[in-house]
Parts: sequence; structure tokens; C-alpha cells
Amino acid sequence: MIYMSENLLLNKSKEFAVHIIKFCDDLRNCVAIREQLIRCGTSIGANLHEAQYAQGKADFFSKIKIALKECHETEYWLELLYKSQKISISNYDELSAEAGVIRRMLIKSCVTIEENLKNKK
Repeated sequence: MIYMSENLLLNKSKEFAVHIIKFCDDLRNCVAIREQLIRCGTSIGANLHEAQYAQGKADFFSKIKIALKECHETEYWLELLYKSQKISISNYDELSAEAGVIRRMLIKSCVTIEENLKNKK
């Protein structure tokens, strides 16, 4: 059920998850936030992977929307870490930019899926 552009999204989200995990290895001074960041940062790709095996269009759309919510949460934790001076501006900029690309792709996917679902009714 994943289309060509969504394969790119799946690959980007997987690369981002690896980047988050590696980044969090060095984030020992904020254990609770680190765990949240790993959870939501890796959940984006996990939900996209699950969407490939969705039980219908509604389930597929739901997984994409959950991935978008997890992406928003990831951006929140990154901003919180930066504003509390727990991470550098370069780390924040790099991870935030990656998350932003994924978020925009997810939003576009949601809009497209929603339009397709409306057109088929």
C-alpha cells in the first residue's frame, strides 16, 4: 500500500530513527527526555512500516497520522532540549531539519490520502 514517494518517506524516517538513537547515546544528562525522544523519534518509521501491512485504507491513514503526531512530538523534545541548553545549536538544527522534512512529507501524504478517500466515496 506504500507508494513510491512513501518509500522515500519510509527510508528517511528509518535514517532519522538511527540518527536519533546515535544522538541519544551521548545524551546521558537527561534520561527521561532521552527516552521520550528515542520513543517518538523511532516511532515515526515504525508506524510507516506498520502502514505497509494495514488492514484497509482507514488503518493505513491512521498509521500515517500517528507517524505525523510522533514527528511533531519529536520536534517538541528537540526544541525543549535546545532551549534548556542540553544540546548544541548544530545538533538541534540538523535533527530539526530532518524532522521538518519528514513532517512535511507526512502532511503531504495525509492530504493526498484524504483527497483520495473523499474522491472514492
